Amino acid sequence: MASKRSQTDLAPDWTGPRIAHADAVERLTARRGAAGVTDLPRNAGKNRTASKKALLAAIEKSGGRW
Repeated sequence: MASKRSQTDLAPDWTGPRIAHADAVERLTARRGAAGVTDLPRNAGKNRTASKKALLAAIEKSGGRW
């Protein structure tokens, strides 16, 4: 799903920087590789709502990793 906030036609007079998502991902991946970061710590999830817990359980059950 594309971010509505990043669409250029919503603010044609914006003078600030625009960052393409693909470019940002590429730079971040390169920086993590150079730093030797292979896996980031996950959120412990102690304050999750019941609906969020159910969603994550369904994702895990289907074989996914959120």
